This record gives sequence, C-alpha cells and structure tokens, in this order.
Amino acid sequence: MVWLTDLHLNFLSRAGSDAFLHRLSGVDADAFLLGGDTGEAGSLLDYLRRLDTLADRPVFFVLGNHDFYGGSISSVNAAVTLFVSAAENLTWLNTAGVVRLAEQTALIGHGSWGDARLGNVRSSPVELNDFRHISELQGLSIKQRAKILNALGDEAATCLGQSLLQALESFQRVILLAHVPPFREAAVHEGQPSGDDWLPYFCCHAVGEMLRSTMSRRPDRHLTVLCGHTHGAGRCFVLPNLEVRTGGAEYGRPEIQGVLDCR
Repeated sequence: MVWLTDLHLNFLSRAGSDAFLHRLSGVDADAFLLGGDTGEAGSLLDYLRRLDTLADRPVFFVLGNHDFYGGSISSVNAAVTLFVSAAENLTWLNTAGVVRLAEQTALIGHGSWGDARLGNVRSSPVELNDFRHISELQGLSIKQRAKILNALGDEAATCLGQSLLQALESFQRVILLAHVPPFREAAVHEGQPSGDDWLPYFCCHAVGEMLRSTMSRRPDRHLTVLCGHTHGAGRCFVLPNLEVRTGGAEYGRPEIQGVLDCR
C-alpha cells in the first residue's frame, strides 16, 4: 500500500496535478492510503473523482482541515458521503469501520482534528486559516472555538475507539490512517516537536489518550498510526506496540510518503 498525505493539489496547476495523478496511476501498488489535505472544499471532489478514475485500485482516505476550506464541515462531509457512495475505488474511512487488508492486518481511520487540549490553549497567538475559511470556526472567541474543537476530537476518539476494539479482536496488526497526529511526540514541525503555541491545533489529544489506553491493554497486538498535518516527517514509539509515523510535506511538491507491506 502506498501512503500519501498533505498533497495540497490545489497549489498545483491543472497540468501539475494531472502529472502527479498520472504518476500515481503507474505506481506498482495494491492500494493507496490518502491521509487528508488533498485540496479544498471547492476542489476536493474533483481530485477524488480523478483519483477514482486513474487509480484503478482501492483508495482509502480521510479528510484534513484544508479539505474544508471555503466550506463547512457539515457540507463537505455530506458531499463526500454522497460522492463515495457512487465511486468505484474510493473508501472514506470515517464511515467504513474495519477494513480487512490481509489475514492478520486491518485498516481503520478518521481525519480527526487538533482538539485544543494541549499546549497554550488560552494564550496562544496562533490564528490558523481554519478560523477564517471553515464556517463552523469563523468569528468565535477562543473559548467558543476550543469547545467546538474539543467536541470534534471527542467524535474522532469515539469513532476510532469503536473500530480499534473491533479490529483488535480479529487482527494481529492494525493500521490507523489519520490526518492530525494523536500525540505530542508525533506533532513534528521542522524536525522538532511542535511548540506549545501550535500544539493545541497540531495534536488530537482525545484520540491519543484512547489509543494509549487501548493498546496498553493489548500488548499482544500492534498498532501503526499514519498521520500528517504538521508537514514534518517523524517516527516515534509511544508504546512498544504503538508506532506513529508522521508524513512530511511541502506546498506545491506532493510526494509519496512510503510503502507498507500489509501481508
């Protein structure tokens, strides 16, 4: 399986995005994992449509915060749900539950959100473009914004928690595709863990706490988390059986993050 994240195809010309997608169509792989921030609200479905056509094999994906820019969380989620129902190769992991990849390996996923629970939540000067370009986050006080982000983090943790427990019952190894890193150690930017001003929006603490608790009770199972969002490549072991890989990215230069053998 080929892992991709933070492609930001909207930073490319039409010819540039076509060239990258055609390059993917020639990659020797059984499936693709797409970890969010593929485009923006106005372009997302077009990129997914082109991937569906060109890939000619399964594409498992989650959404990232940029995928909602110029729209709302509710409207983009509704549009993606409808679009995927008619797509041939696309699977949105938010709604897919547990996907069997091999006899001992399963896939689960959810984009999740920076849930404003770690770092300088009240005093951070950081103003993400999320707060200007996603309708649910516009024009809010810090307290109002944190309440919404808390709820989005809790929603992701609940969804993933249910899928993870189900997967661990039947599979030795689980791969979790996310957009936002679930741990401080994995929120890597420019080679270093994110500072406390950025951390509220670069880590989904609710998901991380759920993963740590669940996997500490299942030392006989292994979980690999694939995430992105911070544009800094990294790898860490939160527990001996809980590995997190963070994808690096640069605007205008989409790349393959890695290849996973899921046998």
